[in-house]
Amino acid sequence: KLIVHKEVRTPLDIENETGLSEGNIFQGELTFDQLLFNRPVPGYAQYRSPIKGLYMCGSSTHPGGGVMGAPGANAAREILLDIGKKIDMGQAA
Repeated sequence: KLIVHKEVRTPLDIENETGLSEGNIFQGELTFDQLLFNRPVPGYAQYRSPIKGLYMCGSSTHPGGGVMGAPGANAAREILLDIGKKIDMGQAA
């Protein structure tokens, strides 16, 4: 009686609606080779892409999906370091 609506969404539904491959909201496998500082893949971690000046952030980067704001803050820190600026992340919070 208290439930007024119910919706079941499969990974295929999520993929079709959002474009996320296989409906994976974490944008990468939760395997040892793609966890922590290996996100999104080994060799392209630490928010820098192979293209100078192009940085990555979001759930496909460290620390991964489900941690709101952290990938963007971490990428911003790396950008500031690359342009010679230093920021106290404690003050930024």
